[in-house]
Formats: sequence, C-alpha cells, structure tokens
Amino acid sequence: MSKKDVKKVVLAYSGGLDTSIILKWLQDEYKAEVITFTADLGQGEEVEPARVKAIACGIKPENVYILDIKEEFVKDYVFPMFRANAIYEGEYLLGTSIARPLIAKKLIDIANETGADAVSHGATGKGNDQVRFEIGALALRPDIKVIAPWREWDLNSRESLLEYARKNGIEISQKHVDENGNPKVSPYSMDANLLHISYEGLHLENPNNEPEESMWLWTTAPEKAPDEAEYLTLTYKNGDPVAIDGVEMSPATLLAKLNELGNKHGIGRVDIVENRYVGMKARGCYETPGGTIMLKAHRAIESICLDREAAHLKDELMPRYAKLIYQGYWFSPEREMLQAAIDATQKNVEGTVKIKLYKGNVTVVGRDSKRSLYNDAYSTFEKDEVYNQKDAEGFIRLNALRFIIAGKNPNRE
Repeated sequence: MSKKDVKKVVLAYSGGLDTSIILKWLQDEYKAEVITFTADLGQGEEVEPARVKAIACGIKPENVYILDIKEEFVKDYVFPMFRANAIYEGEYLLGTSIARPLIAKKLIDIANETGADAVSHGATGKGNDQVRFEIGALALRPDIKVIAPWREWDLNSRESLLEYARKNGIEISQKHVDENGNPKVSPYSMDANLLHISYEGLHLENPNNEPEESMWLWTTAPEKAPDEAEYLTLTYKNGDPVAIDGVEMSPATLLAKLNELGNKHGIGRVDIVENRYVGMKARGCYETPGGTIMLKAHRAIESICLDREAAHLKDELMPRYAKLIYQGYWFSPEREMLQAAIDATQKNVEGTVKIKLYKGNVTVVGRDSKRSLYNDAYSTFEKDEVYNQKDAEGFIRLNALRFIIAGKNPNRE
C-alpha cells in the first residue's frame, strides 16, 4: 500500500513529544486523517491531557480514543502469563512485553471500527517493541498497513526532533529543553504499566555502572525499607490470585495493592543485560514489585497442588512460552497451544499462601489447599502406617539397572 492509498491511520499516542511529532508527520507525509489511541494501562500518569493535545493538533474529538484497559490487561494478559510462571532469561518478568499485544489489539479494533487503512507506532528500529506491535497487528488483521516513522523519517537526533517541533508549533515540555531552549540530556527511556516500570539508556548503557538510586521511582531502597516484616495472605483460584488477606479484589485492584506493598518493602528491582530479538544485547533495569510477589506465591501454591510430572513439564515449557511473549508472538497458535496446556494444569491450583515481606525479600512462610497433594501420612519422618520403606530397595535397583549392566561390560570405558 503506497502513501497515497492511506486515508486513515490509527496512532498509538501518548501525548508526549515523540508521538506528537509523529502525529504531525503523518498528517504531512501521508495526508491522512489521524485517529489517536491512548491506553490507560496503570502507568501512573494522567492520560486525559492527551485528548487536549490531540485536539490542539487538529484531531477531531470523535477521533480521540482514550481507553481504561487496566482490568483487561491484568485479567486477560498478566494473569495468564503468571499461570505459566513466565520469566525471560531467568530474571525479566516481561512487563513491557505483555502490554504490547493488548495495545496492538486495541489499535486494530479501532481501525476496524473507523475504517482505517493503517496503524502507526512510535517504536524505534532498534528495539523489540516494533516487532511486538507489528506482529500483533498483522496477526489480527493481515491486510493492515503499519507505519513506523522511526524507520522512514530522517529525524535521527534529539535536536532534529525539537527543531521539527518548533517549526510546526508543537508544544515542547520544559523537561526536553533547558532555560535557553537547548536540548537537555535525554531522560532514561522508560515504559510503565500496572505490572512494571523499565529504564534504559544514559548511565545504564555501560553495564558496569551501578544504577543511580535516584533512578528508581516505584520502590523504596531495601536499606530504607521498614525494619519490621509484614505478612500477607494471597488466596488463589484456578491459578489466579483473587484476594489479599481474605478481601476479594478485581485483578487490577489486586495487582495495584501488591505494588503498594512491594514498593513499601523495596521488592522487585532487577538489573539485567538481556538479548533483544533484533540481535543486540541491551542493559535494562526494572521494578516489578507486585509481580515479584505474585510469582513467588504462585509457585508456592503450585508446589502443593500440582502433580510432580505436570509441574516439571510446565517448567520445561516455560522458557519457550516466555520467549514467545518477549518476541511478540502472543497471538500465535503455538502460544495459544501452550496456554491451553498451562491453563489445564491450573484447575486444582487453589488455596492460600502466606508471604513475609522484608527489605527486598519475598519469603513464603505457609501454604494451604483443600486440593493439596501433600499428605503428611506419607511425608512424615515419624512412624507411619502407609509407607513400606523396604519397597525403596527394588525401586532403586531397577532405576540403577542400566548402570549395573554397563558396569559389568569390561570393554566399556
């Protein structure tokens, strides 16, 4: 589809400098009607100002979409991912990755509703997000045109972006320029939603530099966290948390509460060098306070409710599942296949987990379930009436038989 064929485009729009420039650039370069979509994913910033900015840029009021999708995000994306205990490369809880398919879905929903020919995003050509947005969009609507300005325009520096904004009367926030109107050093590249906040760039580009304490926005430094531990009980049903300390909550409300508790106790900071899908390594720092608590609690309730082999197979599948999410394949048949298998394991995952929070640590101190497979009659170290210890001898010899046979062959090294 050529530029002249694009009549309407839906833009993922934050109202910030970059997407405001993209909005104007789309109007000028594509001569298209622009529809803006701003998602409230619990990022902690007001989203309504985006409406005022979009209208000031000539967008029709009916073409400004601002959607509160926090509950859908947690219920239909975060919770299914946590049923899998998904974690990328051993540490990353996939906070940015899991938000992108929902944004892509909403872009396509709006495009279908408004008859748009294209969607657009502000992801750069170096990162993972361009892949996640575009694979997601094309999986849902194969004929959609995706416009990625960072891969098309020649605005390849902060100075050129600011100059474009000045020439076109685009509002420039003071955070981008100094008192003389000159470009400030860029802040960290950050992304936030109800699950996490991420930081990249600047000081972090040297993987040997310790993150500055002032960078962290969501969590108390563990050294400054309360000196007294705090206990909480999470209730699970079908693998999802449904209540804290017996109080039932909606998915988004529950995660927000866990974020509050994790923040207080300095929980959820991660500093990693990860392998991006596009090829390079990148250093990123993340704060995922509520998610860190949920992961620990979910594994604890699974430990008494899941069959051994089901649990082990699930752990073997998890890295592949996490990689699919990281690389943008949420809507793929293979992710859906894995999700069906994972969800099937969760029908008996219910009960309570008691957690202790203390200076950056999440410690499981109790777990209970009416569906538990833990049976103290078999597990006790005291006298029992159900387990014949002599049975273990034959079990061991049969499992060792291949080693015994191999050891009797004098020609083997």
